[in-house]
Parts: sequence; C-alpha cells; structure tokens
Amino acid sequence: MHEYKIITLCGSIKFKDEFMKVQEKLTLDGNIVLTPNFFNSIKKEDIDEKTKKMLDEMHKQKIDMSDEIYVVNVDGYIGESTKLEIEYAKRKGKKISYLESIK
Repeated sequence: MHEYKIITLCGSIKFKDEFMKVQEKLTLDGNIVLTPNFFNSIKKEDIDEKTKKMLDEMHKQKIDMSDEIYVVNVDGYIGESTKLEIEYAKRKGKKISYLESIK
C-alpha cells in the first residue's frame, strides 16, 4: 500500500472557500489533508475559552500527525493563531508550504 503524505492546513477560517479549494487540490494530488474545524452554526467569537483551548490543542495534534503544514495565506494574511501554528510546526521540524509566497 502507498504511504500518503499527511498535510495539515493552517490559516484564518474566514478563508473557508480557499481552504476547500486547497483541500480538494492537495487530496487529488495524493495527500491526506487535515483541516481546521469549521463551524456553520456558531461564530468564532461565541466559542468559550475552554472550548477554544481544546480546539487549539486538537489542531496542534493534527500538526503532530502531519508531515507538513500548508498555510492558506490569502492576500498574504497570516493571523496571530496561524503565526503560533507556524512556530509550533517549525519547532517540530515540519515542512511548511504557503498558498501565496511570503515576503
């Protein structure tokens, strides 16, 4: 059986449409793609601190499971949470790719 590379997508969830496009492309290129949690029924600002902490820990665990992270940085935007995820991935020795080249 083929060993597929595992890639975790990182970035602001306000770019949900771009995440979906990237997820589709990377999957069809032969990768297993892990994404952030998207919620349709609740807003980010309605999530309490305990739940936010749990979701952040889950996302770090996805990074731990991955060979690489892929940053969805639409118009070069990288928010604070994403910066922390990139730093975490660097400490873990993960490959880091970006949707748009960084300056």
